[in-house]
This record gives sequence, C-alpha cells and structure tokens, in this order.
Amino acid sequence: MFEKVLVANRGEIALRVIRGCRDLGVRTVAVHSEADRHAAFVTMADEALEIGPAPSTQSYLAVDRIIDAAKSTGAAAIHPGYGFLSENQDFARACESAGIVFIGPAPASMAAMGEKVPARERMRVSGVPIVPGTDALAGTDDAVAAAAKIGYPVLIKASAGGGGIGMRVARDERELREGVDAAKSTAARAFGNDTIFLERYVEDPRHIEIQVLADTHGNVIHLGERECSVQRRHQKIIEESPSPVIDSAKRHQMGEAAVTAARAVGYVNAGTVEFIVSRGEFFFLEMNTRLQVEHPVTELVYGVDLVVEQLRIAAGERLALRQDDVIGRGHAIECRINAENYAKGFMPSPGQVTGYHEPGGPGVRVDSSLVGPGVVSQHYDPMIAKLIVSAPDRGLAIERMRRALLEYIIVGIKTNIPYHLAVMSNPDFRDGDYTTHFIEEHPDLIAAADAWTERQVPLHRLVRDPARAAVIAAAIAVTT
Repeated sequence: MFEKVLVANRGEIALRVIRGCRDLGVRTVAVHSEADRHAAFVTMADEALEIGPAPSTQSYLAVDRIIDAAKSTGAAAIHPGYGFLSENQDFARACESAGIVFIGPAPASMAAMGEKVPARERMRVSGVPIVPGTDALAGTDDAVAAAAKIGYPVLIKASAGGGGIGMRVARDERELREGVDAAKSTAARAFGNDTIFLERYVEDPRHIEIQVLADTHGNVIHLGERECSVQRRHQKIIEESPSPVIDSAKRHQMGEAAVTAARAVGYVNAGTVEFIVSRGEFFFLEMNTRLQVEHPVTELVYGVDLVVEQLRIAAGERLALRQDDVIGRGHAIECRINAENYAKGFMPSPGQVTGYHEPGGPGVRVDSSLVGPGVVSQHYDPMIAKLIVSAPDRGLAIERMRRALLEYIIVGIKTNIPYHLAVMSNPDFRDGDYTTHFIEEHPDLIAAADAWTERQVPLHRLVRDPARAAVIAAAIAVTT
C-alpha cells in the first residue's frame, strides 16, 4: 500500500478520500486554492499545500502545480475524486510520466469511453445494447437525413460531453435544425469539440447505472445498480439502491452488460456504466471512468468501501470479492444537499453558513464539506453535502430520509433540503413510479417544499443559538 496519497480535489469528496486513506494507515496531502485555505478537508489532511487562487483553472485544474505538489511532498499516488481532473487523460498521462500512480483507469480506457460516438460503436461490437442512433454528424442536413431514418423525436448529443451539456430534444425537423447549431456551439464552448450525434429519444426513460470494480489481474465484478432518475436539467439530485423497478433477472443482465463494457476497454479501478431503461429494455448510455458522487448508496447496500477498493486496486492488489460474494442487503437513498434556491430555478445560493447541525441516529450518514458554520464558495459547485440513509427496506429508508432531512439544519443560505422533503412525501416517488421527467412533471413540489421550510423554522432558531443546541432533539420530536 502507498505511504502517502495526494488528494487532487476539494470539499466533501476530498474528505471522503482522506478518510479512506486514513482507514488504511495512508498519509494524505491536500492541495487547495486560496479560497479553501480554512476548509475542513485542508485541516483533516496530514499535509496541505496551497497551489493557486480561487479560480479552478489556476488551482484544481492546474496539472503542473498538482504534479509538483506530489513530487515535493513525496506522494506516491494521486486520487482525483470526481469532477475536475478525474477524467482528464492528459492528467493521467502526466502522473504516469512523473512516476506517480493515478488512482483511476489508464488513459487509454478514458479515451475509449470519453467520446460517446466511438464508445457507442465499441459497445455495439461487444454486444452491449445501445440506443439506435448515428455516428458523428457533419452538419444540419446530415442530421435531418438521419432523423428521417431514426424517427422523431430524437436527442441531439455532444460526443465529448457529459452532464447533459449541449443535449437537446427535437420533435420535428424545425426543432432539429434549430437544435443542431445550438448544440454544436454549446459543445464547442464546453468541451472544445463540437462533434454531435443523434439518438432515438427514449420515452419514459429511467436513468440506471451499474457500479463496476476491476483489478490489474483481469478480475471484473459489478455491485448492482443505482437508480438516478430524479434529475433537474440532467443533473442528478436523488439516488437510491436498489432501483424500485429492477428485479433480480434484469439486475443480472445489466450487470453482465456492464462487466462486458468494462472488459471491452481493458478497464481497471472503479467505474460506472450508465444505462437508459424504458419499458423493459435497457440501453448503454455512457461510462463514467471515475468514482461517482452517488457511490455511498452502493457502499451501504453491498458493504464495500469503494475508496478503499480504489486504493487497493491502484496498489496492485487483487479484488477480494468474487461476483458470487456480492450480495445486496436493504435499501439506501442519497440526497444531494446543495446551496441553491429551489423556488428560483435552483439558482446557486453560496455564502456564509452561520448555523449548522447534521442529523444523526440509526442508519444516517453525512458526507459533508462542512463540519460547522463556514463558507460555501461562489467559485465552485454548490453541493454542500450528501445525506445518505440505509434501512432494511425502501419504505423505512424513505421515512428515515425524511426524518434526517428534517433534522438537517443549515442557516444563513438557501438550500434544497425542503425540496428533498417534498420529494420524499410525494406519492409517485414513494410508489417508485417516476422517470427522468419527475421534477418537470411535478411543479407542485415547490409549494410542498415551502411548507416544509415553515416546519423547519423553529429548528433554525435553535441552531442560531449554540447555547440551546442541546434541545434540538426534543424540538424535532415535537415537530414530527
């Protein structure tokens, strides 16, 4: 095992990696921007180096500065977390050239899955189901001709993209012609690559992903599925495992397809194969060649520490688990706690957190960037924390999440906690009857969230007064 690992990230995922390293007796180095000088992850690491000003291009995306930090501190490996440089092939190659282990897949595997058009073709050849669609398109006329063969509606997608950036639905030729230019322009700005392609638009889609682990000795396993269909603007906000609509037979089929996909690109380390599921069919969407934000729900259901497994795999160890050893138990749900105003289109709401109280009790886990009052910086993603609960079954997990959300108090900024409470109380969500259109189909959630905001007001008052924090539990009992 490595003696020292540099964590090339920030916030809750940096803390998560530091904890995983500490469990293995591995020392850690945190690199941070000026804005994060007093952040919790900086304090928690064994060593810390400031590498630049607040803009991520001058700090968390500055490859040379991160490599130099690893060299100067004697770190044998770098864990990139998620986002930032986690799927950057050039960064992985820079680590390799410097004699530093990149805790993730090889650059060739990233390249194979990094662009959607060649990845689709590779999956098709390997026998993994893909959504009917096209190769890269030269322009609008090619797109119109292709759409006539596929049939409307179609989805315009950026080949080099992710997170829904540049994605547009076209239900007729007029929308397609308007959408192609807009999608190409967005893709060029976001990824430096304006290549687009079309896919058949899948009606009533659910977004379901399979977690895989692969070692350097040829062993590949999957750890079941995560349901990620509650999204806004193609960004996930709630995830759960297992999915309420996937039975054991379908789980086996999708798991085998995910393992096939990983083997097809010689994948090593932790990765996630994403699928669209609709009306009994499933189709390959993309592969995320990194640790996912929602990895904790898999950890809680399958009893596997994915960060520890990443470290062991990167150190050359064999997987301790065989596929037959992978048995899911119970149910887990994750809510992403964001600094945002749900009533104003989920607009980011960074700023000073003046009061902070995390929930506790049976089956509750909080992966947070905060350990108390502090700053949610305007320079970075607005996610503050991930609230995760586990229980023997889905019904109890939903109730436990509702209880934990009610206890979670963040004062000084707007958060989406009340919105999550509204979702947990929604009949369709509780029945597992939802698709990726759930949020847009339920505008009533805003009013329901406002009602939950009012219920939290007494608790907010208590958190503002630290001397009275001890009575929070009693107040919660009264309000519930």
